[in-house]
Amino acid sequence: MVQIKKFVFSPFQENTYVLYNEDKEAWIIDPGCFYEEEAQALKEFILEEGLTPVKLLNTHCHLDHIFGNNFVHREYGLLPEYHKLDQPMLDMAPSQAKLYGIDGFQDSPNAESFLKEGTTINLGQVGFEVRFVPGHAPGHVAFINHSEQIVIGGDVLFHHSIGRTDLPFGDYDTLIHSIKSQFYTLAPEFTVYSGHGPETTIGEEINNNPFTK
Repeated sequence: MVQIKKFVFSPFQENTYVLYNEDKEAWIIDPGCFYEEEAQALKEFILEEGLTPVKLLNTHCHLDHIFGNNFVHREYGLLPEYHKLDQPMLDMAPSQAKLYGIDGFQDSPNAESFLKEGTTINLGQVGFEVRFVPGHAPGHVAFINHSEQIVIGGDVLFHHSIGRTDLPFGDYDTLIHSIKSQFYTLAPEFTVYSGHGPETTIGEEINNNPFTK
């Protein structure tokens, strides 16, 4: 069984997830820790639980989801994994930080290998399907575990809302198509762990999300 720990980091209120199993292997997904105390909170949790981080994953490479990539790389020796179509987002991050007036941004290392849609990545014995869900970002992916009905969804679908499409390379129609074809085809009981805000379910959003009616 997979355990999920959520942290809410930075002024962007971004959700960082640590997924881990009985063998104490852990994934760090979208580390948004910007302040030193946030990085320390992440480090202390991993230490207290006796976890060994084995993957650093990015659903996409917008600034708020990669703030902590540098820290995780330095602390645990992990390089980020993301979809190759989001490389431009990673490359733009330093200039985006300046645009937002953010001082102290630490550049993320580049991926050594890219995530590919349709493949399965494994946390121990538990497999997560990589699904391609562009629209909010050109290379956005989600991680889906079918046996435990988990969606690590990034900034695609929120509780009664959807991801922004007014950012560079965003596209509203593409996002809606991603949601309906890649998320709404899942069973209603699937829990969606989003990049911001509370968890939701596929059924809740099919029935009540005003953007996808």
